Amino acid sequence: MIRLKRNVQLIDQHDKHGFYGGKFGGNYCAETMRKPIEDLSKLFEKLRKNRKFIEKRDRYFRHYLGGETPFFKLENLTRYLGGAQIWCKDVSAINGDAHKAYHATVNALICKESGKKFIAGDTGAGMFGKNLALAAREMKLSAKIFMGTKDIVRQAPNVKFMRDAGAEVVPVNSGSRTLVDAVSECMRHYVSNCDTTHLAVGSAIGCNIFLKICAWSTSQISKELKKQLIKEFDEIPRLKLINVIGGGSSALGFWNEFIDFDKKHVELIGVEAKYAAPLSTNAKVAILHGAAQYCLTDKEGQIAETHSLSAGLDYPGSSPLHGLLKDSRRARYTNASDKEALAAFKLITKLEKIRPSLEPAHAWSECIRLAPKLKKSDVIVVNNCGKGYKDKKIYIKELGYYPK
Repeated sequence: MIRLKRNVQLIDQHDKHGFYGGKFGGNYCAETMRKPIEDLSKLFEKLRKNRKFIEKRDRYFRHYLGGETPFFKLENLTRYLGGAQIWCKDVSAINGDAHKAYHATVNALICKESGKKFIAGDTGAGMFGKNLALAAREMKLSAKIFMGTKDIVRQAPNVKFMRDAGAEVVPVNSGSRTLVDAVSECMRHYVSNCDTTHLAVGSAIGCNIFLKICAWSTSQISKELKKQLIKEFDEIPRLKLINVIGGGSSALGFWNEFIDFDKKHVELIGVEAKYAAPLSTNAKVAILHGAAQYCLTDKEGQIAETHSLSAGLDYPGSSPLHGLLKDSRRARYTNASDKEALAAFKLITKLEKIRPSLEPAHAWSECIRLAPKLKKSDVIVVNNCGKGYKDKKIYIKELGYYPK
């Protein structure tokens, strides 16, 4: 079993080759990418220790993204289910409507610091693309967003946001026409344009530097939550932190400040889409987008196609950092079907005022299953990491309505 290092940030628990636990991550990239990746790594390590850059980042988080996101108890859902207290960290309340706002903003700031004027990114659910487009406009950068044609259709509201913000949306019609193909095309574009373009990978995936930037940015979520818990309970109570898992960026941000806690005190629970679930099934470690990770493969060992109603979860791999958390047994992973996620949305929106997107609806499904089995002194916190408006057409098609 892999052992985590205490008092060492998760993103720093790699060796000199970028491997976590000796098997996850690394830098499997084209030779032409090695120098740009090395330069970006040096720049990021310098910036994350630079007081002026941190102050600039924090100003953007406060004034551009709107500051601390809400933390509140779901009284009706708690009463309905019995058992544990159910709380929500409503990251969807951020300006930008999802956790993707954090690393889109940080990537734009890094792009400015590098002296580059072009920024390229991938998107599945459209939340990263939307936020990258908005950050690029704010910082006077030119943005190019790669998106599978299947996702362009099912996430049309966010495609409009991107284009209205001035970004070029590049349709990707290869493979499954989803996120996995968008990431591949975006990386190919970067290989040919790395002298002028900053690559902003949309989740905590890819070569080591890209997942480090992402997880470092989203850690703002758990920094806020830790303070909010102490303010509410005068301590960190016995917790279960439930988060959806696709690439894994929101969970890494939600869990970061709690990783050193004993798992009996703070349990970390990740919920994948049932048919895109490399962490909660018997998936093998494979190379995808420049990094070794748990990945769904077919009988020939090739990357397998996935299925989920949620565009943001329709991905065959997961962050190497989640591989580390799984093999160290610090986090537990499960999955939920489309049907279960839809049922969770239906119940949540009937009892409470939040309107989760399809991605966090998977986490709410696990919360609904688990809460009645726990004591009233137990506390569940769910990261509501995205607003449901982008999935309105899907909800109407599947459920027959979308709540006001």
